[in-house]
Amino acid sequence: MRPLEGITVVSLEQAVAAPFASRQLADLGARVIKIERPGSGDFARHYDGTVNGQSSHFVWINRSKESIELDLKSEEGKEVLHRLLAEADVFIQNLAPGAVDRLGFGAEALQEQYNDLIICGISGYGKDGPYLSKKAYDLLIQCEAGLVSITGTEETPSKAGISVADIAAGMYAYSGILTAIIQRSKTGKGSVLEVSMLEALGEWMGYPLYYSKYGGKEPARTGASHATIYPYGPFPAKDGKQVFLSIQNEREWQRLCEKVIGDDTLAIDVRFDTNTERVRHKSELKPIIENAFKQYTAEQLTELLEQEKIANARLNTMEEFADHPQLKARNRWRDVETPAGQIKALLPPATFDGFEARMDPIPHVGQHNEKILRELGYSDLQIAEYGKEKVEDRK
Repeated sequence: MRPLEGITVVSLEQAVAAPFASRQLADLGARVIKIERPGSGDFARHYDGTVNGQSSHFVWINRSKESIELDLKSEEGKEVLHRLLAEADVFIQNLAPGAVDRLGFGAEALQEQYNDLIICGISGYGKDGPYLSKKAYDLLIQCEAGLVSITGTEETPSKAGISVADIAAGMYAYSGILTAIIQRSKTGKGSVLEVSMLEALGEWMGYPLYYSKYGGKEPARTGASHATIYPYGPFPAKDGKQVFLSIQNEREWQRLCEKVIGDDTLAIDVRFDTNTERVRHKSELKPIIENAFKQYTAEQLTELLEQEKIANARLNTMEEFADHPQLKARNRWRDVETPAGQIKALLPPATFDGFEARMDPIPHVGQHNEKILRELGYSDLQIAEYGKEKVEDRK
């Protein structure tokens, strides 16, 4: 058995943060019932059509779920959701601030009605404060949390290439829900937790925050190099390809000088004998390293660095990552069914002895309407009428 088998999650979700949290619960065996708006469903279904006509975001974070269409502005839709929550263990939502309260499904109201329900709300800025109603999208949160100010080159601030604010919020929602499940096993009572994207990403900003607050200056934007460690980042090889390396201590620095650069006097040069001094004299050290590295091809250089136990990496494209020999050797890819055919998906990162994460199909909008309604006690006639309403909604 997977550890969350027997746990039912009802998720009123859209975009990335909440679906990422609920998919990870599904990975561990939880039943996840995804509430979608009639017809179009979760708007993330339509971000792009690159995966056999489906959205790359959607197929990533919506496998192993059941989909039901509900019009929560109607009394019938609200009644179905109440019936679902009466049998559920967890309720997740990431609608716009105040939306669930206006629908009658705010945390306070649900707590009174469902004593053992775990309620998780994900928002941009939290449930109070001056930014309560401010619209929040991933790039905007990256800006507000200061990430963009320290990412990019000296001339150009840049956002992260993935939705890090959404992912951070989804991860803390996931771990928070697991914590609440453990707590409920001790107390018998549900709990309410909230996760804001700003505060989730703020936790990840700890190092630059402390560096700036107590160091008196902002971390520099240094492209793919490290702002406070040197050498740490890309260097060109003879064939024009870039090799990334990281020096973490003085033993590694000494080996780099002796075995790769070929000048052991650099290791004791007062300009370079500590990381602080290497960062301070980076403009003098950089051409020395580059000139030494240009005698090697990228392959020769990575082999030499590996031989000397100096951390290094290739700059992979996404296609090269998909074909990564380490992922292949560890058998990390699985086939997942979608409404448009089979696709490849990576196993979740946490590997357990005794069970494998669930990798069930990705649903189409409302795929499980009939199944779920029948479980809730609706008659065949009621289900048929419900189906007619959905058809009308699509028109």
